[in-house]
Amino acid sequence: MNAVYWIVAGLLAAFYLYGGGLKVVRSRERLRPMMAWVDSMPMPAVRALGAVEVLGAAGLVLPPLTGVAPWLAPAAAVGFVVLQTGATGVHLRLGDRRIALNLALLATAAVTVPLATAWL
Repeated sequence: MNAVYWIVAGLLAAFYLYGGGLKVVRSRERLRPMMAWVDSMPMPAVRALGAVEVLGAAGLVLPPLTGVAPWLAPAAAVGFVVLQTGATGVHLRLGDRRIALNLALLATAAVTVPLATAWL
């Protein structure tokens, strides 16, 4: 179970660390080719979302690694479930039917929740 958690959580954390980092540092023009939805949100909200993703990635990895505040790992996984539920809604509201990645991330985060409770 330990190895499964590290594989799933590691992949999820890597994805959110990369995507969140881009949202924090790139301009709207540089984000637009990858994330058309950025035009529908104010840039401070996009940056805040990126910061939440980076912190969530840290929350999946650091607590189990250090043993400090282990309840943060399942909380981060639940947070990603909520985030992807909202992201799917935003895509559908904007008429974008390409939600396969959102649903895959949602499912991966949902699988991570019970795996993360092993650290409690």
